[in-house]
Amino acid sequence: MSDSTPAEQFFDAAIGLLQRARAEEADAVEAAGTLLADTVAGGGRLFAFGAGHSSLAAQDVVYRAGGLALMNLLAVPGAVGVDVVPATLGSALERVDGLATAVLDSSPLRAGDALVVVSLSGRNALPVEMARHARSLGVKVIGLTSVAYAAQTTSRHSSGTFLKDHCDVVIDSKIAIGDAELTLDTIPAPFAPASTVVTSALMQAVMATAAASLAARGVEVPLLRSGNVDGGHEWNRRIFEDYGDRIFYRH
Repeated sequence: MSDSTPAEQFFDAAIGLLQRARAEEADAVEAAGTLLADTVAGGGRLFAFGAGHSSLAAQDVVYRAGGLALMNLLAVPGAVGVDVVPATLGSALERVDGLATAVLDSSPLRAGDALVVVSLSGRNALPVEMARHARSLGVKVIGLTSVAYAAQTTSRHSSGTFLKDHCDVVIDSKIAIGDAELTLDTIPAPFAPASTVVTSALMQAVMATAAASLAARGVEVPLLRSGNVDGGHEWNRRIFEDYGDRIFYRH
């Protein structure tokens, strides 16, 4: 039996997953970052979507100090996080057919834009339909998901497909079915999820790749700076003015 504490075991599990993601998803991260850079350089707009806790990784790259100012959150009312009451409503909304289409058709997305869809299982109607309909509109789609779910669960979308089946680039988070890394004989279920740690790291790796790709082309990288450093607000004000037509979280 291991003498390590549960906290140490969780850190070990998270670090192991991050190491796997770094080694095994390097090509996918590079492709995703390049796709975002291509979109920015071509005058397109960037959007990120996630439902429930998958939304945390999407929100982490929106209006973010050190991040690309052009990344916008594509929000589905009631499905972003656990702020809706009851929280279980968010899970129910993920299984509603037609909701993603209604949201996309009412959103500013258009051909030439890019959308990152984050969904751990990739099996629910909302993320599948989101990716599928976005591509039909001419939007490039990056999917961040655990590919294992497609092999070990059934789709909840009428097509029988998963998020991974409707993406230009797929990034596999490597998270195991159930999203819980630890077990104890005294606890009747697995516990300690690591998906947020891993998906957020992958998202930031993609954004870093995009920024470097833009810089390598001689294209200005529209980064935000922290408002808590001197000159930060002035810097951001200029970015908002120069790129305001591609930033929707200020409207």
